[in-house]
This record gives sequence, C-alpha cells and structure tokens, in this order.
Amino acid sequence: MANPFRSEADAYRLVWLTIGYFALIVLASWIHTYLGVAVFVVLTALAVWWLLRVRREAPVRQAAAAPHGEDERRVLVIANETVGGQALAEVIHDRAGRFREEVLVVCPALNSPLKHWASDEDGARSDAQKRLERSLERLREAGVNARGEIGDPDPLQAIEDALRTFGPDEVVISTHPEGRSNWLERGVVAGARERFDVPVTHVVVDLEAER
Repeated sequence: MANPFRSEADAYRLVWLTIGYFALIVLASWIHTYLGVAVFVVLTALAVWWLLRVRREAPVRQAAAAPHGEDERRVLVIANETVGGQALAEVIHDRAGRFREEVLVVCPALNSPLKHWASDEDGARSDAQKRLERSLERLREAGVNARGEIGDPDPLQAIEDALRTFGPDEVVISTHPEGRSNWLERGVVAGARERFDVPVTHVVVDLEAER
C-alpha cells in the first residue's frame, strides 16, 4: 500500500482536506438536512474510491541517475543539527577509498508547522545555512571534496530532489541517537531504504558525547 504520508506536505494536505470535508457537510446541513446527507454520501464515496485506488498502487522505488565515471563516487549526506558532528565527518572521509569522491551535503530547513503554513522560512533557512557552512569547512579541512545546499524541510523529499540532480551512489543520513531523534521517530531512515533504490547508510551522531 502506498503511504499517503510520505512527506510533511502530504500530511498537511490531508489535514486541510479533512477540515474541508467536515466543513462542507456542516454547511450543507445548515441549508437543509437532506442536502447535508447527500453531501456526506458523495464525499464519503469519493474518499473510499481514493483510498481503494491508493491501495492498488505499488510502492515506487526511485533509483538515482549516475551521470559520472566509474572511478568517481558520489555521496549524498542528509543531516540537520548533526551536520557538523565528528562521527559524520569520519564516516564521509572513510567513504573516499580509491575513488574520486564528490560529496553533496543537504541540510533540510526544518521549520515549525505554524511558520511553514505562514511561508515564514527565512529563519529556518538561515540557521540551516550556518550549520551547513561549519560542516563543509570541517570536511574540506579533512580533504573531502564537499559542497552543500539547503533542502526541502521534509528529509525524504530533500533526498528525492537530490537524486534527480546529483545522482549519488550512496545516501548517508545522520541523526541524533534513538530517543532524541525526531527523524528516527518519524521513520525517515526506514522510509528512505524502502522508497529509494540506492544504498542508505545511517550514522548516529551524539553531539553531547562529542562535546
């Protein structure tokens, strides 16, 4: 069964559709009781039809394009607060091996739901940019050819966007330890492994221990 909650945007969309569903029924009932019943039947039938259609859809495994040479290895790193962690830097450095390595670090601009609805993303993007610059500086000092960009607030959508443009051979997702990681609670790592046809490595960064 396809997951209708693949991204935060999908979840918001479903919330607004649900609100609209009940609002139309209530409004129609105020006009006339039978009209409310008719609207309820029609909208419910449409909702059931949509759910059955979703159930028939096979899950899509999106593969990354690879527009680069065999001697080159591309690594996509998805991280937010842990983007400057020492454990993550070590894993990225170890990936180089005998290949010419190119690393793209994507830092999702996480935002509160209220500010997201109000399209107020400047603060979130500014904070993410500062963390990203510190991480890139550390990686370059270690000899890693890395560049970075700010991604979609939804980490899975950020990965999907980068797959289209960067074509990585591997995706590295960095999170806080279990119990302190919002991404782990949301199943981001498991979702990426299910959704994308590219190796996914999970790196746990304990910033408190590193300090």
